[in-house]
Amino acid sequence: MGVKIWKCTTQSEHLIDTPVVACIGYFDGLHLGHMALVNNTLSKAAELSAESAIITFDPDPWVIIKQAQDVQHLTTMKQRQELAEKAGIEHFIVLDFTKEMSNLSEYDFVELLLKNFNLKAMICGFDFHYASRGSGNAQTLANHGFEVVCVDSVNDEKGKISSTRICECIDEGRMEEAAALLGYAYTIEGSVIHGNAKGTGIGFPTANIKAEREFLIPNRGVYVGKVSFDECDYPAMINIGFNPTFNKRRVLSIEAHLLDFHGDIYGKNVDVSFYRKIRDEKKFSSIDELISQLNRDVQATREYFV
Repeated sequence: MGVKIWKCTTQSEHLIDTPVVACIGYFDGLHLGHMALVNNTLSKAAELSAESAIITFDPDPWVIIKQAQDVQHLTTMKQRQELAEKAGIEHFIVLDFTKEMSNLSEYDFVELLLKNFNLKAMICGFDFHYASRGSGNAQTLANHGFEVVCVDSVNDEKGKISSTRICECIDEGRMEEAAALLGYAYTIEGSVIHGNAKGTGIGFPTANIKAEREFLIPNRGVYVGKVSFDECDYPAMINIGFNPTFNKRRVLSIEAHLLDFHGDIYGKNVDVSFYRKIRDEKKFSSIDELISQLNRDVQATREYFV
């Protein structure tokens, strides 16, 4: 049946009457660290004969608390819902995070949850905080009559797996490390728009992709990746940059050359996944030099998929 989506406001009541076990957090990326909470939720729900849930926030609490603007993320809410469903979560609960909600006391915040959901247990991270000024934590959650499970950090040889660390990897083009921490290849969503057709003119037609503003864009360079649309996946050489050889762009562009694809995809909504960085962006002294490098980039892309 798929995951059920719920929106909870400070005025809503009795959204889910069946017993639930829920994990709570922002869960940007729903990465391997978050999956420890998800897996605890699934096992505890089975133990208590309850249904599983994720409780998250929209917008990002930093937008309300810190009045941050143009906040970039690893995933959209839609992607998180899809990842939750793939993991086996039954309910995806989105708290409408307003200024009013951010100012709730510890007691009132939990009471808001309890009047909407039949909570049997709550799973949270060791560093989870809630309520006004972040005064609530796992210990204060335990005062409300449901079981609380506090999950330690998930670490690898370099330390804690976190959204911040994954963002650093993506910002530096370390896509394989990012994928190892996420549990999947980093993927952005966007639409194909018309470009200046320079790639077509030199034998390398590209799909110019306008990414949703929310996404963190990898640093400039050429990547091995995949473009997906209409339930099909296409290996692709992806360039992020300003096209310095042609010296035409002042706005960062994302262009994907789909291997062995010759169709028209203008206007299509696409997913773009990044697997590995091939090289940094470079200004070439001639078009012939650029074409020679693009041929090497295509070959590197093909070899990746062999």
